[in-house]
Order: sequence, then structure tokens, then C-alpha cells
Amino acid sequence: MSDSDTGSGTPPTAAPERVSGEAATGPEAVSGGAALPAEALRIAAGYAFAGPALDLGALLWDGRCLPDAQIRIPLPMLNRHGLVAGATGTGKTKTLQLIAEQLSAQGVPVFLADVKGDMSGISEPGAEREKVRARAEEVQQTWTPAGCPAEFLALGGLGHGIPVRATVTSFGPVLLSKVLQLNQTQEQSLGLIFHYADQKGLELVDLKDLRAVVAFLSSDEGKQELKGIGGLSTATAGVILRSLTAFEAQGMSPFFGEPEFDTGELLRTAPDGRGLVSVLELPEVQDRPQLFSTFLMWMLADLFHDLPEVGDADKPKLVFFFDEAHLLFTGASKAFLESITQTVRLIRSKGVGVFFVTQTPKDVPADVLAQLGNRVQHALRAFTPDDQKALKATVRTFPDSGYDLEEVLTALGIGEAVVTVLSEKGAPTPVAATRLRAPGSLMGPVDADALDRAVRESSLYGRYAQVVDRESAYERLTAQEAARARAAGEAAPSPGRTPAKGRPKEETSVVQQVVASGVFKSLARSVGTQIGREISRSLFGTARRRR
Repeated sequence: MSDSDTGSGTPPTAAPERVSGEAATGPEAVSGGAALPAEALRIAAGYAFAGPALDLGALLWDGRCLPDAQIRIPLPMLNRHGLVAGATGTGKTKTLQLIAEQLSAQGVPVFLADVKGDMSGISEPGAEREKVRARAEEVQQTWTPAGCPAEFLALGGLGHGIPVRATVTSFGPVLLSKVLQLNQTQEQSLGLIFHYADQKGLELVDLKDLRAVVAFLSSDEGKQELKGIGGLSTATAGVILRSLTAFEAQGMSPFFGEPEFDTGELLRTAPDGRGLVSVLELPEVQDRPQLFSTFLMWMLADLFHDLPEVGDADKPKLVFFFDEAHLLFTGASKAFLESITQTVRLIRSKGVGVFFVTQTPKDVPADVLAQLGNRVQHALRAFTPDDQKALKATVRTFPDSGYDLEEVLTALGIGEAVVTVLSEKGAPTPVAATRLRAPGSLMGPVDADALDRAVRESSLYGRYAQVVDRESAYERLTAQEAARARAAGEAAPSPGRTPAKGRPKEETSVVQQVVASGVFKSLARSVGTQIGREISRSLFGTARRRR
């Protein structure tokens, strides 16, 4: 949403049925202005919260903006999750910005996935322009330009931001199966491979570590290792190895390795007490949607099993905005969807709120949608039969209201939405068409040089910028194979050397050398004896961090 996003759109209309067609003769408007229509007064009363709340905007009723009826979200209810939906260009991104900057002001850290690259402006004060002033006057907003304390992250260091990486061990088999696009049988086999590596203490830091273990377990000797717990078929191992090879060929290696990003960094506050806004810059990986959506799920899963239970807190510990959410669910296995549902259901009690951002509610599975207590629905388009079907399905997900929602949802302008949230008592508020406030921060990206400067000056830069390739499974196996070769008096063929028959001999890879020997087996057993325990894994198979 650019500056034009704060302009008024076509005002939504209400259905003819109302409590009264005339202005209310009883109480005055909630904020003491002109009397409101009876139904509008009832809606406004549903948002008159006593405790701290975020201001979204002013009520739209019967074609008019009623600034005396303010629409809000109670701060303690932000960990009850939510959905921000709407067609492209309707203002979803600026709704995230509006909510995020108010959360930051209340001392709540925020995580934002910036797919399009236009959220970095949240760190800078906004520019006061005529459309911004007009919107502020319409909704009775005291608009003040202000930026938020922000940290910029980038997956694998691609793009502007602190590099975010995960080790293969930490990422786990379920999430990795999703990005490798494995079927259920192959996912189960990959889980068996991780189980073996965990049990034997073989750390899978990067993709070459995993490749070495898969190659060994599919060899004649390695098959015996898994024989007692189901085994690994040659065909399945071949599929996994080919998927890994294709995955690396697409440039995916930088996302796996060390130093691994500590998701606890997302929970920080600035020295002045405001919550830190962590912006994950994703424009450089837009062409790898499954990767970034699954990485976001890894972050949530890592937070889930690291955070203690807090129950119902006065405010969330973190609010996590999951943009392009439909990408997470596309092609997901049943086990993966069940894990998402369970994570969303349980992470609330750890003080984390999750907002899924997508085009229509039907992009989110029903079991997940049922966990989302707060809804901000921007305009939908109904140009095709499929659009009409999606519109009707969306309307059915809202509580009964005095609006003709099919008409309202197609008539909303940019920066307008239909809202229903959870009240302070946990009950749904009345459905309210709302003209949203304008964010106080810059509506657009900051200059690339300024962004790079902010990244270099970050306290996290020295911790995560430089890749570390320490000894792990692959390096241990290589060293052990070299030692075995020396002990046996075997000399590696020099480059260009040909065998006796005169035919060039193909160079043997390190992995092939390893799986052809018995050293891997003895090494794994000895390391397993030293470690003595399997890594504890969460719902998604992600490994618990050893801090």
C-alpha cells in the first residue's frame, strides 16, 4: 500500500435490516460526539474495552464513516491468533504495519515476513501528505510520524539483513520433507535417517552431512544398521539423494549451516522499552516460496519448544505475522498439517500470537482457521465463478451481523476492512466494517544503503554474518577414511592416472569411499556411545537447541 492506500474507497453499505432506521434516541456516541444509529451504537459498544488496546480505525455504517465509534483489539487478545486476508492491493501490508507499530509502542516484540520488500519503512518516520492527513481526520486519529526500533534479517544472508540459517539437525525431517517435496513414505524414511543420526550422535549441520548419512544407510553395509527398525529401501534413498542434489542445485545450501539463528533474538526490546520489530527480508527468495514458508514454520516450532508456559498474560511475548500463508499449506502432508494445527493451538499459552496473512480464508485449513480469534478481512473480488464461490465461503465464516457482507466485502476501498476480534472476556465482537488508520511509519521501503548500514551496525551482525563450517558428520567421516587408507597403505590415485587396462578411472567421491568402508559403522557406534542419548524433538521433528 503506497500513499494512495490511505485514500478513501467506495464506502460499504449495510443491509436494510437494522435495529432502527433512525438515529438512536438513547445514549450518545461512545466518544461523546453526535448520536449514532442504534445498530452502529451496538457495534461500537462491543469495542469499548477498559484495558489497553490497539486502535484499528473508525466504524463504517450505512455509507458513512463514524469517527466516534472506534474499532480496537484488546492487547491481551493478540496471542489468540488472527487472520488478515484480502485481494492483492487492498492494503493488507499496511494493516500489518499499523498493528506492528502499535504493538512495538506497547513493548511487544513483532516478527514480520516481508515478501515484497516494502516493510523496511517501519523503521523510519512516515511522510505527512495530504492523503494521510485526510485519512487521519476521517477516523479521528492524531497522526504523528514515528518509526520503530527494527532489526533486518535475510534467509541465508541472501539480500539485505542478518543471515538466518538453521542446521539440518535442528530443521528436522518433517519440515525438510516439505521443502524437498517428499511423499509420506519418503518422509517417514527421512525421519528414520534422522533418528539414526540422532541416536549415533552424528550432527547434521549442512546438506552434505545428510547426504553422507543417506548414502551410507543405503549401502550394503549400512542397511544392517536399520534392519531392526524398518530399514531404508534403495529406491527411497535414491529419491531422497536426488531431491537433495536438485535442492542444492537450486542454490539452497546457504540456508543450512552455522551459526544457527537463535529465535530468542526475536523476543528483544529496545532500550526505551519498545518492542523490537524483526523484519525478515524475503524478496531475494520469492522464487522459492516453499523454502521461506517452511523456514517461518521452523522459527515458530523453535520458539514453541524453547519458551515456558505463561498462560493468559497481560500482553503477548511476541506477535508473529506469517505472510503468504497459503504457500505453507499447499501440498502439505496430513502429518504436516496436524503439526501446524497443534503448534498454533498450543503456542498461545506460551505468549506468542500468530497472524496468518493471505488472500482468502479458504487458503487456511479449517482446523487452523478455527484457532484464529481475530479477523481483519479486506476487500475481495468477485469477477469469476470461483471468486463468487470464495466470497460466499468467506461470508459464512463471519458471525451474523447487520451488514450484507457479500455486498460490503466487494465494495470496500483500499485501507478498509471488515473486523471481528475477541473481547476482553474472550467472546467475539460484533462484525464491524472499518476505515483503517494510517501507519505513523514510512509506507514504503527505506533506501538500500541505509538498510545495509543498519544491518552492519546491528549487535547481531558479528554473531551471525560469517559462515562457520566446523567439524560435523561429513568431516569426521572424511578424516576417518583418510586414516584407514594410510593404515592400510593405500595410496589415492594421482590426478590423470589411468588403470592398467588403459581405461581412465573415474575419481571416487568421498561419500563413495566412506560407504565402501566399515569405518563409518564403527565411528557411528563409538560416537553414539559417547553421546549416549537421542536428540529430543518437537512436534515438527525440530531439535531442541542446546544452549
